[in-house]
Amino acid sequence: MEKNNPTVTRAWCFYDWANSVYSLVITSTIFPIYFSAVARGADGSAEVSFLGLKLDSSVLFTYAISAAFLIIACLSPILTAIADYSGRKKLFLKLFCYLGSLSCAGLFFFTKETFTISVILFVLATIGYSGSIVFYNAYLPEIATEDQYDRLSAHGFSMGYIGSVILLVFNLMMIMQPTWFGIAAENTSLPPRIAFLSTGIWWFAFAQYSFYHMPGNVYGRKPKGSWILNGFKELNHVLDQVKGLPQLKRFLLAYFFYNMGVQTVMYLAAIFGEVELKLASEVLILTVLIIQLVAIAGAYVFSKLSAKYGNVQALMIAVCIWIGVCIGAYFTYGEYQFYGLATVVGSVMGGIQALSRSTYSKLIPATTTDHASFFSFYDVTEKVSIVLGTLAYGAITQVTGSMRYSILALISFFALGLVFLFMMRGKSNLEAHSDQVMVAGV
Repeated sequence: MEKNNPTVTRAWCFYDWANSVYSLVITSTIFPIYFSAVARGADGSAEVSFLGLKLDSSVLFTYAISAAFLIIACLSPILTAIADYSGRKKLFLKLFCYLGSLSCAGLFFFTKETFTISVILFVLATIGYSGSIVFYNAYLPEIATEDQYDRLSAHGFSMGYIGSVILLVFNLMMIMQPTWFGIAAENTSLPPRIAFLSTGIWWFAFAQYSFYHMPGNVYGRKPKGSWILNGFKELNHVLDQVKGLPQLKRFLLAYFFYNMGVQTVMYLAAIFGEVELKLASEVLILTVLIIQLVAIAGAYVFSKLSAKYGNVQALMIAVCIWIGVCIGAYFTYGEYQFYGLATVVGSVMGGIQALSRSTYSKLIPATTTDHASFFSFYDVTEKVSIVLGTLAYGAITQVTGSMRYSILALISFFALGLVFLFMMRGKSNLEAHSDQVMVAGV
């Protein structure tokens, strides 16, 4: 297949436009706030009952995220290996997309009476979102040449930020001015539930453009025998290759630690603002909007930094800024401090995500056709880091009664990530996809 085909690369980036609404509306803004409101008892307590357990609602929220990512971390390696062997990567991308988008739409029925099933739907939506990403990411080295990885990765994330902001603004208008949409002002639960429904529809509908133009069986594979058995053989083959790629292993270690911090901040920022700072819902949502808008520029800025200094050095700059964010968050008590912190977070959020994806793509051997299997190691690293990060955050909060102490733990995660990035720095600059020598000027 011809690489750098503008129709194909545009369709690939467009999937970010389609699925990023989940990340913004469900993960970061409206859903966490609505979740906390539904979970709050008549006496103002935040304790909820879920499958016979009594938990603080913010702790249950973090544990639900952890459970979803633990499930996908277990499934991802074998599913990606099957996808590589069978040439059905696009099919798996579709299946996870539909699981996630339909589960999002199902959250329209989220009320106090449906609390347990709604939490399960949230977990399924998260599985769908995170499961589709690994197959989506694996397309990057198949549709573009290496010199385009940073630019395309940044463009994809920027498309996602723009699309999700558009839908969020529409939903915010409905929540803040329900009468404009024919909804009674006293019916406060309906607008956010429509937001969940619109997220599922947006994700499902816009993904069709990507599915129509993205290639299916890129390498024309014709599977024979058991897909599952041969999938395990394929995974074992890729694992043997990974063992012989020292720079890739160093990067995965670095990514594991700094991603623990990045994703925990992204998933729990709104909960922190509500619980610790007692900020109004409007303030929290405006804060996330600031992050998204700044992140559009941030993704491109760090793409330029990587072109000038190399991916590893650019990532080190981003991680240092994240450490500063954690220190600043610990001492944040007011609304305007929170806005300032959000601006800094936005400037590095898009950059570190886009660069991480493109850097890993550069570290994969050029000769391989098992891109989904290779990206499963990236995906498992990401998911396990999210599980441990959110679990640590929730556990420390539960023991200490304050999220501020959890933030201090995030600093250590970023610091360890920085150490492993530093270990990559001194190596000879990455020869494009060498099977043995990986470059530091990635």
